[in-house]
Amino acid sequence: MPEVEHNAPRSYMRLAIKLAEHGRGRTNPNPVVGAVIVKDDRILGVGYHARYGDLHAERAALGNCTDPTDGATLYVTLEPCCHQGNQPPCTDAILQAGITRVVIGSDDPNPLVAGQGIRILRDHGVEVETGFLREECDALNPVFFHYIRTGRPYVILKYAMTLDGKICTRTGAARWITGDAARERVHRDRNLYAAVLVGAGTVVADDPLLTCRVANGRNPVRIVCDSKLSTSTDCQLVRTAREVRTIFAAAAPSTERAEAFRERGCEVWELPGDGGRVDLDALMKRIGSEKLDSVIAEGGATLNWALLQRGLVQRVQAYISPKLFGGAAAKSPVAGEGVETPDGAFRLRDVTTTQLGDDFLVEGVLAGE
Repeated sequence: MPEVEHNAPRSYMRLAIKLAEHGRGRTNPNPVVGAVIVKDDRILGVGYHARYGDLHAERAALGNCTDPTDGATLYVTLEPCCHQGNQPPCTDAILQAGITRVVIGSDDPNPLVAGQGIRILRDHGVEVETGFLREECDALNPVFFHYIRTGRPYVILKYAMTLDGKICTRTGAARWITGDAARERVHRDRNLYAAVLVGAGTVVADDPLLTCRVANGRNPVRIVCDSKLSTSTDCQLVRTAREVRTIFAAAAPSTERAEAFRERGCEVWELPGDGGRVDLDALMKRIGSEKLDSVIAEGGATLNWALLQRGLVQRVQAYISPKLFGGAAAKSPVAGEGVETPDGAFRLRDVTTTQLGDDFLVEGVLAGE
């Protein structure tokens, strides 16, 4: 069993947090959860939710116990479920195991749980402590919390730019602004989130694949916001649509054009239009209904502004390269009308900076989220 500081409840929960991270990118749209079972200051079993449809963390931890668990304490990062889904209720397993104390990090906002798991345990005589290392446990699941509360995906607005704020040169050339380490980080993130979103302009300009190129990685679902289905059916996304799920979101496309994409393995979503453009609110609702809980928006300046303007962005990732392109005509990451005064700026909180080779990743959460 893993070694932790003797008789240290914080260490047990932090071990559960570390275990939960092992499931990241595989449990969507479920949360990542870790669990540790302790008796007489000794760890009896540990577990985590490994992938969607598999055992939940509590049952995984119980399954790894070789000694009796009666009278034991369970440390778990999220409130145990109490309803039948892909797996039976974890509260039933906890009670059957004779566990007498449960220490919980995060409350579960899922209406099917939302305090009911805690109540069931307490009604059966189990001592329950809630909110233990809450901030650290909550930090595991911003995607799940947003998705379960809104029914819409958690959106990460991602772009790469030079130190003078350019996403391409005056000729439109953009490969490559950042170096290998930054691009590797992008691929690792594609492995973690459910979908990647671009606009038709990005497909025309870059002809990207938008796949995950890390060992044992999982490709995100690829979504193109293409109001008139103007993208060439010979682009890489269409040519590989039978290998990686690929969706084109359009506003009232012609039947003939939509059929041409479908024949090549693409899905075509016909969504309400807003001035001839796909209604992004309708798009996010549709994405959420497909159990896609998270989206990395890797589009261009026009799409970036539209997402921000509609309040659809939760997190921003700006990869910054120590280069200067210059050029009044060279594009910046966010276009559109823009804000009128500095006070109207979109602000970030919980900002961090990470060096990746010669480049820097500055990221944070939109204020108000």
